Amino acid sequence: MHLARLTLDLRNARARRDLADAYDMHRSLVRAFATDGNGTPPRFLWRLEPESAWREPVVLVQSNHEPDWSAFPMPGYLQKTIEAKTVDLNDVLVTDRRYRFRLFANPTVTQRGKRYGVANENDQLDWLGRQGHKAGFTVDTALVTSTNVLGVRGGKICLRQACFEGILSVVEPSSLRATIERGIGPGKAFGLGLLSVSPC
Repeated sequence: MHLARLTLDLRNARARRDLADAYDMHRSLVRAFATDGNGTPPRFLWRLEPESAWREPVVLVQSNHEPDWSAFPMPGYLQKTIEAKTVDLNDVLVTDRRYRFRLFANPTVTQRGKRYGVANENDQLDWLGRQGHKAGFTVDTALVTSTNVLGVRGGKICLRQACFEGILSVVEPSSLRATIERGIGPGKAFGLGLLSVSPC
């Protein structure tokens, strides 16, 4: 699995545009995966890290396919060189081990064939627990550290976004590995679904 950390420069107009709309951000990031200009680029996940007044905005990118960041030639867009590494999840995930996690997701329920965003914090945590049951982990502790409506394409698309942080325990490493690779929930093209874990 390939991971990259991009530190954006707020002085750059294109960076500010991408930060203002997840659709534009995805369109910029896809340049690192669609280098031949033909066909559908491989899937990848990304997330804008929680904002801080003390640092420039950071975007994390995760993929099974190795990106070509040389195809990301936007002068002034980045504040520093892209930090990239590869991770073998088979070496990281161990049954019954506990991990800190962070997940920006679009918790939803389906009623009468339509999908609705979940706004209540307890319902959001219940949704996370159900996702864990399907994905090979149990949630030991979790907080919803933020929740809001994410407007995409000038508000034409609206998604309920929740940031979950806490501790999880691995039940089935292979299931959790597959979940990390494909992401959790809808809205993945718009910066949602990337589950990050690190050993406690």
